Amino acid sequence: MDNRAEVREFLTSRRARVTPERVGLPAGTNRRVAGLRRSEVATLAGVSVEYYTRIERGVISGASPEVLDSLAKALRLDDAERAHLFDLAHAAGPVARRPRRRSPKTWRAHESLQWALDAVTAGPAFVRNGRMDILAVNPLARAFYQDVYTMPGQPPNIARYTFLDARAHDFYPDWELFAEVTVAILRTEAARDPHNKDLHDLIGELGTRSEEFRRRWSAHNVRHHGTGSKTFHHPVVGELTLAFEGLEMAAEPGLTLTIYAAEPGSSSEESLRLLASWAASEYSTQNLSTLTPESTDH
Repeated sequence: MDNRAEVREFLTSRRARVTPERVGLPAGTNRRVAGLRRSEVATLAGVSVEYYTRIERGVISGASPEVLDSLAKALRLDDAERAHLFDLAHAAGPVARRPRRRSPKTWRAHESLQWALDAVTAGPAFVRNGRMDILAVNPLARAFYQDVYTMPGQPPNIARYTFLDARAHDFYPDWELFAEVTVAILRTEAARDPHNKDLHDLIGELGTRSEEFRRRWSAHNVRHHGTGSKTFHHPVVGELTLAFEGLEMAAEPGLTLTIYAAEPGSSSEESLRLLASWAASEYSTQNLSTLTPESTDH
């Protein structure tokens, strides 16, 4: 795969972010570049300037794990950025690593997975893929993401909702943060699964229709998104502050099970109870499968 532009832009953006002082080098008075010079990165990584220059120009195929690790340390990459660098190298190799994927339009949550989701009654629980399609939900998650489900097109998609639906600015009080996280998740997945046409079609759609997306995409930020807390403003029950855990599914590579939970005794816990009561009048376990997308490629 020819991903030289991706490699070049990622490494250039990371190099520009590291100041000489941060790595124990003198700043000097005649510095014409933001961050480190190529020669400084090469010295820190223990490779020749010529070799690092070649890699930064996008010729990363064949770089050893040791070299990649040295570059990650020299550029002060975090865990997500380091993994992204390795994904870019794998994609550029003669035999790119391909995640196991189901055939298009055939994936459906198996019965026991839906049972497990429905067993979570105190908070929203849902399964998504790397392009942020919502694939399976419990009733509370269906109610929680009701606006996502009412957008045109299937399957319901969190990224499309974030950038193309004005209601998202109300649902996410800190919309800027959610937008940054969304783009970073998609950027990470694009390197991990570079041959996923549906993913690249989504990125192309968002890039065409949203200036906010294009600006953030050009930053080349990536992240692992496994745990934390978020604040939402739901149209039915108002403000909610929820903790979340994202769990990679061993039986379904590429899919993530996410569960939201409120602090016990908090107003958010009471709001979730109200939302569950509202959801019970709107949806039922019996008809939930008809509301959940039956297929997608992940």
